[in-house]
Amino acid sequence: MSIQIENITKHFGGFQALRDVSIDIAPGELVGLLGPSGSGKTTLLRIIAGLETPDRGTIVVDGEDTTGVSVRRRGVGFVFQHYALFRHMTVFENIAFGLRVKPRKDRPSGREIKAKVMKLLKLVQLEGVADRYPSQLSGGQRQRIALARALAVEPRVLLLDEPFGALDAKVRSELRQWLRQLHDELQITSVFVTHDQEEALEVADRIVVMNEGRVEQSGTPEEVYENPANPFILSFLGSVNLFHGRVHMGQARLGAIDIAVPEHAATDDIPAVGYVRSHDISVERQPTDGASIRAEVKNIHSIGPIVRVTFGVNGKDETVQAELTREAFRKLALKKGERVYVRPSNVRVFVEDYQI
Repeated sequence: MSIQIENITKHFGGFQALRDVSIDIAPGELVGLLGPSGSGKTTLLRIIAGLETPDRGTIVVDGEDTTGVSVRRRGVGFVFQHYALFRHMTVFENIAFGLRVKPRKDRPSGREIKAKVMKLLKLVQLEGVADRYPSQLSGGQRQRIALARALAVEPRVLLLDEPFGALDAKVRSELRQWLRQLHDELQITSVFVTHDQEEALEVADRIVVMNEGRVEQSGTPEEVYENPANPFILSFLGSVNLFHGRVHMGQARLGAIDIAVPEHAATDDIPAVGYVRSHDISVERQPTDGASIRAEVKNIHSIGPIVRVTFGVNGKDETVQAELTREAFRKLALKKGERVYVRPSNVRVFVEDYQI
């Protein structure tokens, strides 16, 4: 099922949650709505589901305008962050609930319900827990049951609101891979909300980055990460360093760094900022060229397979942060207080007065 989100605007009192949002979602696509808290992600998801009504705009599902259609008639499966399972019901009855409350003419027989529930339990790899209660399950198991319950009614569209937000890091990672595999098998049009950049990059076919109720950029994970449309997206998708300077006639001067920026060939000496991701900062014992900046090791912090090193530069309070692999860090044998050189690469220059 395709979804067309057309010019959606939504206010809550004096607060504008969504500002003229338009997104086209292809049949079978898994789309991640990514952004910080308050960016409008969950509000948009709830409008697609029919749990909220837009002030303006339309939601079209498979060619049908569903904006004024009731939640029950939309054919949407919704998975919440905190599971929302019925604590007094067994796993079996939780999954069967949506089937049992269907109108009598559409309601499957008891035998059909049992067969369907057991099939879904097998699909989510939890065949042995049908008689347990939610309190007897782990968080990851409860979220799988919540997903099975949403799928039981054969929804046209599957919506997931921060589906792994309440889980620990290891379980989150496992369920991300599992959800991606499950989606590839079912090919149901799905939209999920997350503020976790890694989750969106790993799971989604396409990412829609939102900020302050607007769509900042939409594209594949590779497109959004490698070609961010503005400083907000660049900063939101990973740690960045800022190098301030000016641009004049296609040439950027950022401190000691000179960079050709042909996209700004018509720019006449205005302020600019160069953005460099932390993993694009290399560390050298001796300067390679004029782009190498003298630096002092200020702090070293190991984070799993990555070592994050903070450097003081330009003899001031300015700092640059580099993310090194453990192997690179061992080869450099860096010590706090010693002087080395840092060299930025893949510098992205923006001349707009853009506030992050």
